[in-house]
Amino acid sequence: MNHSTRVYESVFEMLPGEENPTPLVRINRLNPEPAFTLYAKLEWMNPFGSVKDRAAWAMLRDLEARGEIGGLRGIVEPTSGNTGISLAAMARARGYHIRAVVPNRVPREKKILLKIAGAELDVVSDELCPAPGLGDGSINLAKTHARAQAAKYAMPNQYENEKNVEAHFRTTGPEIWRQTEGRITHLFVSLGTCGTVTGTSRFLRQKNPAIKVIAVQPSEGHDVPGLRNVAQLASCKLFDPTLIDEILEIDFRLAYTRALELCQNEGLLAGPSCGLILEGALRIVQRDKNGLGVMIFPDNVFKYATNMAKHLPGLSSGLEP
Repeated sequence: MNHSTRVYESVFEMLPGEENPTPLVRINRLNPEPAFTLYAKLEWMNPFGSVKDRAAWAMLRDLEARGEIGGLRGIVEPTSGNTGISLAAMARARGYHIRAVVPNRVPREKKILLKIAGAELDVVSDELCPAPGLGDGSINLAKTHARAQAAKYAMPNQYENEKNVEAHFRTTGPEIWRQTEGRITHLFVSLGTCGTVTGTSRFLRQKNPAIKVIAVQPSEGHDVPGLRNVAQLASCKLFDPTLIDEILEIDFRLAYTRALELCQNEGLLAGPSCGLILEGALRIVQRDKNGLGVMIFPDNVFKYATNMAKHLPGLSSGLEP
């Protein structure tokens, strides 16, 4: 592979790392404090469209290395969308079949994209963000498939798999450290499986223990796919609260209004999880006044057009002749 000319022998060579990082883009018009430099790390620039490419690739390679997939044995995984899309595209490109177990409240766009990527879908009645241990939800159904059809399915289990954390320790953290030349003072993240926050923070804290890690959580009753609040993290084995300085709860409706502002003021076509992170970051920027912050923006807005229109009805006006 040649990152300078961007000529690759396969799509997998495009996956990110310290020598091929996803971009940092400075927030300009929406940042009220000139002395606080604020960057967005654009994870939708990953080849399969989200931050979950990192964990999906690490988990898939681990299954291959241990001989758990191949031949007639593929993958089953519960997902609220992005991990499933990444896994499906990667698995099918490497010749494996994949079954994705998806909560019914996941946006229609994500369900269609999962099928386009090659996944067989089970759509079940479940919380928007699947949580371990809650009865017959998507996680437990996927585990049932993996147990009952062990000859057919291996389950990566992004909610418990340490490879999820390791992926960010090996890539996201080193990328940010190098891109900011070690000047980062604040890291802003959301909470989902917690692989991103745990792996990235663990690396950056080894470099500089003074770096502040700020996590944002949506308010109760939210409909922001892929995100969790702390109440939903009790069974998540990758959550390490000792690595987080502050957790800010943000009204989930602001995820959509801030995402629209990013699109219309910064030219960043960011999804609602990015909007939630931006709102949390701006509160800290206005409080701390000085610093260099990096926000990890998980994905873009294209998968969420329906949700955006639901929360911002003005987007639907003038669409008909």
